[in-house]
Amino acid sequence: MSLLESDQVTARPRWMTALAVLCLLALLINVARDLFLPEMRGVEVWLGFEVRGWLAFLTAPLHWAIFGLGAWGFWSQRPWALPAAAAYAFYVALSHLLWSELSPNGRGWPIGLAQAAAISAFGLILLRMRRKPARIG
Repeated sequence: MSLLESDQVTARPRWMTALAVLCLLALLINVARDLFLPEMRGVEVWLGFEVRGWLAFLTAPLHWAIFGLGAWGFWSQRPWALPAAAAYAFYVALSHLLWSELSPNGRGWPIGLAQAAAISAFGLILLRMRRKPARIG
């Protein structure tokens, strides 16, 4: 195999680069929000439930790790990146549905259902991307 063929085989698809950049941007936004905006750093949402205070402060790095791992997984073309991102999208969809109904800041189940449907559609797109063969070139 020539060097040119080797480069083509390992070329990262544009959509995978876009997802890596999207994860990196989400990481940077979350870190900046959690460190520099006092009104935001005091709240984290896990499975639709708001955690506040020190618990929010202690669990914020878990969100950072999720987005950092996603950025690295897509950038380095790890085979687990797409199914993991799809699973996370479905988790976020469920979280939005629960948060909309359970939180005093939520807007009720109809809005939560609309949000969950939109986010789930993204998860389904990610699952479909996994089934498509990679194109070279």
